[in-house]
Amino acid sequence: MTRAKAMPETVTVLVPFRLVKRGGRKEMQMPDGASAQRKMDNTLVKALARAFRWKRMLESGEFTTINELAEREGIASSYMTRVLRMTLLAPDIVEAILDGKQGPEMTLARVLKPFPLERETQRAFVGFSVTQPKKLAF
Repeated sequence: MTRAKAMPETVTVLVPFRLVKRGGRKEMQMPDGASAQRKMDNTLVKALARAFRWKRMLESGEFTTINELAEREGIASSYMTRVLRMTLLAPDIVEAILDGKQGPEMTLARVLKPFPLERETQRAFVGFSVTQPKKLAF
C-alpha cells in the first residue's frame, strides 16, 4: 500500500479579470486572448424586440402616431422614439446583440443616444468591431 503525499489545505488560483459596469450591473471581463462564452444582454435584446414590435404596429396602421402608441404602452413618447431608433442599427450589429457577441461597451444607454446612420460610422460609435463582413454563397 502506498501513501499519497499530503495535500495542502489551501489552494490559491489566480484568475486575471476586471469588473466592468454594464447595464447597471457588474460583469466580469476576461483579459484579451482568453476565451469566454458571451451571455446575451437581456436589456438590449428586450429593447430591440420592443423597437421592432412598435415599428410593425406603426407601419401596419394599428396606431397612427408615436404619441398614440406610447400612450397605449404607458411610456413617454420621447423614450419610445429613442428605442425605435434601434431599428436603424446595421443588421450585423443587431445580429451580434441577439447572439450575445456585442462588446462590453455596447450598452442600452449608449445605443439610445443619437447615432449616425452610416453603417461604418455607426459601428464605431457603438463600439462594434467588425473583422470581415460575412460572404454569402448563392
